[in-house]
Amino acid sequence: MNVQPDLDFIKYLKTAGGDTMKKCYQCATCSVVCPLSTEENPFPRQEMIWSGWGMKDKLVADPNVFLCHQCGDCTAYCPRGAKPGDVLGAIRAYAYTALGWPTGLAKLASSAKGLPMLIAIPTVIIFVLWAISGGMSIPDSAEFASHGYQRFFGHWDFHWLGKNVAFIDAFMLGAFGLAVVASYKGVTTMWKSMVEREGVNSNFKPSFVQLVRDFVWPSVLEIVKHSRFKECVTNRNREIGHKPLMYAFGGLFIVTAWSALANDVLGLWIPSLHGPMSVWNPVKVLANVSAVAMIVGCGILWMNRSQAEAEDNITPTFYDWFLIWEIMAVGVTGLLAEVARWAGLAAPGYIIYFIHLVSVMMLFMYMPYTKFAHLIYRTTAMTFERYRDSSFVKNPLDE
Repeated sequence: MNVQPDLDFIKYLKTAGGDTMKKCYQCATCSVVCPLSTEENPFPRQEMIWSGWGMKDKLVADPNVFLCHQCGDCTAYCPRGAKPGDVLGAIRAYAYTALGWPTGLAKLASSAKGLPMLIAIPTVIIFVLWAISGGMSIPDSAEFASHGYQRFFGHWDFHWLGKNVAFIDAFMLGAFGLAVVASYKGVTTMWKSMVEREGVNSNFKPSFVQLVRDFVWPSVLEIVKHSRFKECVTNRNREIGHKPLMYAFGGLFIVTAWSALANDVLGLWIPSLHGPMSVWNPVKVLANVSAVAMIVGCGILWMNRSQAEAEDNITPTFYDWFLIWEIMAVGVTGLLAEVARWAGLAAPGYIIYFIHLVSVMMLFMYMPYTKFAHLIYRTTAMTFERYRDSSFVKNPLDE
């Protein structure tokens, strides 16, 4: 076989946490302890070979790379300290950039060098809209107590849509829309690559309903239950950090959906829904509990990562830390903005709320290019795993 190594890919892996890959001497210990490994696919032994050879096309299209939950068992048992789990993490980081669209934004989100611009883009957009809206004046105590942040972007008398809602929708829906389009492009490219790599040649394809019912939905349920985390030994406590985050995002999704319904629809007939919620409002309680769960889960992951870097001599990477910083910023600024409203501190509250909006927009906009992207790509890989082993691909009579 004629191998043409991609030296730039190898250099990237070394800078993204895969700097120990050259220590691998193919003892296969990692494949023995990994639950993903089979006789046909000695994972992650073969991926370590491909990494050292710079075979990026094989790795980006390898579903096992995305199925890996980085349980740490392969790293713990490696006699040479090659840290296969970190190498696979570096491969995923490269894949999110390679699959990202638009390419320029994906590359910008791939390293710490792009961080100033990553912060500047949403900051400038929101600041310009804030200036255009005419809402930059800090309200007095009475107005702040009455309206909170509901008039951050000013107020108009248009009955069908509040000014604050209109401006927030403008940049938040734009950021979310970009993330959806980028995710769709990345997932479809990834699926085509996996089909080609695995040699999947089905004579008939499942309908959309069958695809969701038989392959996507079971994958989602498995992710929600964190089933594969239970197979981990070394990093079993990662489940403790991931679950609060998952529940927090679920709770905040419900809060956001209700807020949109209350402001954009129900508020047309019930004007009181446009005002700040009572602290004892069930939706507000859910929002606060979710924010605390977000901070707690993120804090656990923060401690786990710091401990791993200190005890296992793991190289800290922008890929691993950016999402932790970002989620923590969303949770902390959200709670601080609420505390400022309770305390009647309008000026500090407006500044904190501005930072909160920037943090949330960053979370939406950069989702397809950061570690957050594993939500869509791992789900896709798990769906493909079920699909390639189904009767749509394999003839049961040949088993």
